[in-house]
Amino acid sequence: MGLGDEKYVLLTTFKRDGTPVATPVWSVALGEREIGFWTSSGSGKAKRLAHTERVTVQPCDARGRTKSGSEPVEATARLVEGAELETIRQAVVTKYGFMTKVTKALGTLGGIVKRKRIPYGDRGVVVTLPE
Repeated sequence: MGLGDEKYVLLTTFKRDGTPVATPVWSVALGEREIGFWTSSGSGKAKRLAHTERVTVQPCDARGRTKSGSEPVEATARLVEGAELETIRQAVVTKYGFMTKVTKALGTLGGIVKRKRIPYGDRGVVVTLPE
């Protein structure tokens, strides 16, 4: 089973000073060596990916607890828009269905409560795995 088949993947991005920041994300297979997910342009992930493409990925649960017996995989990631984002969006909606609507509603509600709205799923991320 590839990382694109996992329900959640722990994505670790890196701050400018090299500090790792791990976040569980949904993932979809995009090809033999690529997985994708969507995020917000206002998210920390997007901001960190804007300055470094270095990431690690590892299967996990919704809370970010890694699967036993799995190891982190060094990879690269890039932010995408347009047609590539649409491909990711369709794959995510196909795989996760109704949950995409629930998370969008929760994100909107959280933005209203915190008075800090950020766009929902307006950027795609393509993670390229090593050969």
